[in-house]
Amino acid sequence: MATILNIETATAVCSVALAKNGNLIALQESTEPNVHAEKLTLFINTIMEQAGLTYAQLDAIAIGTGPGSYTGLRIGTSTAKGLCYALDKPLIAIPTLKAMALASAAIVQKTDICYCSMIDARRLEVYTGLYGFEGKEILPVEAKILDENSFSELLAKNEIAFAGDGMPKMKQLLSANGRNCIWVDAVYASAKNMIPLAEEAFLQKQFANVAYYEPFYLKDFVAGKKIL
Repeated sequence: MATILNIETATAVCSVALAKNGNLIALQESTEPNVHAEKLTLFINTIMEQAGLTYAQLDAIAIGTGPGSYTGLRIGTSTAKGLCYALDKPLIAIPTLKAMALASAAIVQKTDICYCSMIDARRLEVYTGLYGFEGKEILPVEAKILDENSFSELLAKNEIAFAGDGMPKMKQLLSANGRNCIWVDAVYASAKNMIPLAEEAFLQKQFANVAYYEPFYLKDFVAGKKIL
């Protein structure tokens, strides 16, 4: 059993959740874009105060690994690693898409279907992964450009529950033929989704190397050209 601070900054959502023994006890998050640098440490301080805990009482820090926003992932990672160094606590790395898939499974409650998490990567591209009910990877995480035939072979034989901020793109493309599709609107990249995986990792002592851990960017960072 553990008290774990969970941090998720892979998307536009800046999210922090405090969990004890696998149960959520405090949550702070914002969907306002580009506030991670401004809000993250404030959110952490707020939930620690709400819970009446000191930082020394934490057992571990969990970070969402991505993929997602390069800047968001860097901010979340540097904050998590800084806390681990300062407090001498272990770091737990939780795959963002897997955490989302398990959150979808908890809502849909179908054991014999696939769960597809999607993070918006702009235009018609998403970062996506496909999982079973208990989180087993069915298809590896990839950057995928969506079209009307995306997942068509799987959808011909299986139901798929789609979730995440990239899901509306898929829903729009298949609006005329969404057979075997389940659209899960309530799931996004939130630190609360990390809680069961972080608790399990802590019990199994599955810790990341604080010195060498890097987020899962999936794609190289490309800076946009400044428009004068």
